[in-house]
Amino acid sequence: MPVRLSPPYISSIAALALIAVACVLSVPSLDRAADPLTAVLVGLAALALWADTRYDQRLHVSGSFVVLMLGAAALGPAGAVIVAAGSELIIWPLQRFRYEALLTNIAAAAFPIAIAGLVFDAVLADTSGAVFALTVTAVSFIPLGLSFLISSPSGALVYGTPMREAFRVPGAMVPTLLLTIAFTVIVLAVYEEIGLAATALALLLMVAFTYAMHLVTTARERTRQYASLSWGVLSGLVRTLDQRDPHAARHSAAVAAFSRDIAKHVGMSTRDQELAHTAGLLHDIGRFAFADRVLEPGHELTDDDWQLVQRHPEIGADLLPDLEVYGPVAEIVRAHHERVDGRGYPDGLGGEDIPEIARIVAVAEAYDTLTAADTYREQKTSFEALTELRRVVGSQLDGRYVEALAELLAGRGTDYRHADAADFDRELAIQRKIADAVGQN
Repeated sequence: MPVRLSPPYISSIAALALIAVACVLSVPSLDRAADPLTAVLVGLAALALWADTRYDQRLHVSGSFVVLMLGAAALGPAGAVIVAAGSELIIWPLQRFRYEALLTNIAAAAFPIAIAGLVFDAVLADTSGAVFALTVTAVSFIPLGLSFLISSPSGALVYGTPMREAFRVPGAMVPTLLLTIAFTVIVLAVYEEIGLAATALALLLMVAFTYAMHLVTTARERTRQYASLSWGVLSGLVRTLDQRDPHAARHSAAVAAFSRDIAKHVGMSTRDQELAHTAGLLHDIGRFAFADRVLEPGHELTDDDWQLVQRHPEIGADLLPDLEVYGPVAEIVRAHHERVDGRGYPDGLGGEDIPEIARIVAVAEAYDTLTAADTYREQKTSFEALTELRRVVGSQLDGRYVEALAELLAGRGTDYRHADAADFDRELAIQRKIADAVGQN
């Protein structure tokens, strides 16, 4: 009965074969591998490889490749192979990936760099200046291409991914490859002109920079994840509030949309438009603290109830201290019931002391409250609502944003003027896109 080899086993056999070929190619230059530079480059390559594998930005320098190319140019095939294999073996206990992947990694590094070492030995000695730079650039494509041709199908065999996907080169890799080649030319030129000490310093600075950028990337990713988690919790609170007060989610969605559109209409920046949208979604989250009786239609508020109502902007703001990634959302939520005449709550701010976006949210909320069919007030037409808003300009609302809303409503259909169909899930999806964008910048 024929024996069927598993794909990972086939990959391991192919990797061992390539490693063996690399060793054979390295034999003539084995004496050069005894140079102390070999040990230095093994350590630098391991350090660079450790930093490379923890950095996932689209544009960075592959420090490990630069070190390997220096090894190929300075030590020949044997030294380069030792640097490639030694650094992979050093880093393996820290990465804890499968041994088949280790063999693939060594083969994908050692065999191509051995070829590059042979080419360097043949052509690099008689070059200088611009010719040297062009030679290094041309030779750099050899190990990069060979490594890709080895690691891609081997990785597909080891991890069971579709082979048709293995040879697809992501467009985002191109800037990284070009930057890596450029830095390789610079490092090898420094080595040729100044020597090992300056080259080692340049490599250490490169590795340090790469790791520093890894820390920045990690922080951004954690910020994005935390923002996503925060939005999950906050949207859950709004949905819970909607179960107690059936118009809460629709109202929040409408205020978010109107606020964003007003901010855009008056020429605010994209960031401030997003901030207006965020604050609109969350402006009433403090109502979560209301007793059920306060949310009942037609319930006559007691003095205690009214005091709680006046505290809901403050309560909402207290729920948002960790959303600073979106800007001063908490400050806006706290101030959205302030009045331009200073008679609002909770802080009695007036005029320009009220955050600009809070004045926008106040207009959007007042308009939706007057025109929606699901609020506690008698529903008004858009014209009647604008008349009412204009009546309180200068006392309650900022006239600039009332008129901006009026201009927005001109010529718009009933669906827009009366946001009865405003959808919290749709606005939340927009907000999540904003959160993702914030986490990537």
